[in-house]
Amino acid sequence: MKILRALELEGKSPYFRAMQSANSPSIDMDGRPRMMLGSNNYLGLADHPLVIEGARRALERFGAGSTGSRLLNGTIDLHLELEAEIADWYGTEAAIVFTTGHQANLGTVGALVGRGDVIVSDSDAHASLHDAARFTDAQSVRFRHNDVDNLAAKLAAAAKHGRPAMVTVDGVYSMEGDLAPIDRIAEVCLERNALLLVDEAHSVGVLGPNLTGVTELYGKAGKTPLRTGTFSKSIASTGGFVVGSRDLIDAIRTNGRALLFTAAGVPAAIGAALAAVRLIRSAEGQERAERCLANARFLRDSLASRGVPLADPAIGPDGAEAVTPIVPVVVGESLRAFAKWHELYERGVFAALAHYPAVPLDRALLRLAVTAEHTFADLEEAAEAIHTVLELDADRQLVA
Repeated sequence: MKILRALELEGKSPYFRAMQSANSPSIDMDGRPRMMLGSNNYLGLADHPLVIEGARRALERFGAGSTGSRLLNGTIDLHLELEAEIADWYGTEAAIVFTTGHQANLGTVGALVGRGDVIVSDSDAHASLHDAARFTDAQSVRFRHNDVDNLAAKLAAAAKHGRPAMVTVDGVYSMEGDLAPIDRIAEVCLERNALLLVDEAHSVGVLGPNLTGVTELYGKAGKTPLRTGTFSKSIASTGGFVVGSRDLIDAIRTNGRALLFTAAGVPAAIGAALAAVRLIRSAEGQERAERCLANARFLRDSLASRGVPLADPAIGPDGAEAVTPIVPVVVGESLRAFAKWHELYERGVFAALAHYPAVPLDRALLRLAVTAEHTFADLEEAAEAIHTVLELDADRQLVA
C-alpha cells in the first residue's frame, strides 16, 4: 500500500487510471491518446454499434436500474431471453445469469458444496474461485498448476475419506494466457466422480468451434457438468453466467446466495450482453475471433523477434503451441516492473501490470491483451516501444 501511495503521489501508478473515451485500441487518458493494450475487450465489441443499440433499447424499455434481486422484483424478460440464448449457444439444458462474473463463481460453488465436501482448485485459478471456496464450509485444497497427476492424488485422498469433491479450474489463465488441459482433467474427474467447474471467462468468444471456450476446444463439453463465464471481456458488458443441466442450474437458482442477495444485472448491461452474444454467434463474431488471435500471434512473434522475454506459450489440445489474446512480457522484480510500466505509458502505450500476489515473487508481468480491432501496425509500434523500454537498463549500465 505504501508503494502504491508513493506512486500515486508521483503520478506513476498503473492502477485506477481513468479513461476519457470509449474502450478501443486508442483511448484518451491523462490528456492524450494512448494505445490500449491492457483491456479484455478481446473482440472489440465495447463500442460496437449493435451492442450499444442493445443497451440503449433495454434502457429505454426497462429503465436504469433493476432495484431488486432476481428472486424478488429484479428479473426482467431480457434476463430470461439472455439465459435461453446462452443455453442454446452452449448446448446445455439451462443457463443462469448473475450480476458479475465474480458472483457467478461464488454463487455456483456456494450453492453446490458444503460441510463434508472438498473443493480442489488449481493453484492459479481466478481469485473468485478461491474466494468461493473460502466462503463455504467445505474443505479447500489446491493442486499444482495444470498438474493433472497432482489433481488425481488430491481427489484420491478425498475419496479415501469418503468426501464428495468439486474441481475448479480456469479455461484460459488470466495472467499468462495458458490453457488448462481440460481433456485430462475431465477424465480424472469422471474417474473420481468429482464435479468439474471450468471458468471460461478469458476463452469465451475466442476459442472453440462455436467460441464457447476451452472446454469445447478440447471436445469435452459433454463431460464438463458446469461452465461459468463473464460478460466483461469478449462479451463487452458486465455480468456473469453459468451453464449446465436443469437440475444443477435450479440448485444454483434457489441456493446461490450471490444471486439471491444482490441486485439483478441492470437492463442496459443485459441488453448489451444479449446483443454481443448474438453477434459473437454470427459470421462477424467468427471473423473477429480469428482476427483477435491473429493479432495475438503477430504481437508475440514481433516481441520474440526482438528478444523480449515472454512467458511460455500456451499448449493446445494437439500438444502444439496455441495462442490466446493474452501476451505476457516477463519483467521480473516488482519495482522494476512499476518503472518499466511508467516508461511505456509515457511512450503512449497502456499495458496491464501484474505483480505479486497475482503472479509469483520476482515474476512481475506486463500483461498485454490484444483485440480484434488492433492493426499489425499498432502492434509493431507497441513491440518496438516495449523492446526499447526494456533495453534502457542495458544502455544505462553501458553508460555507467
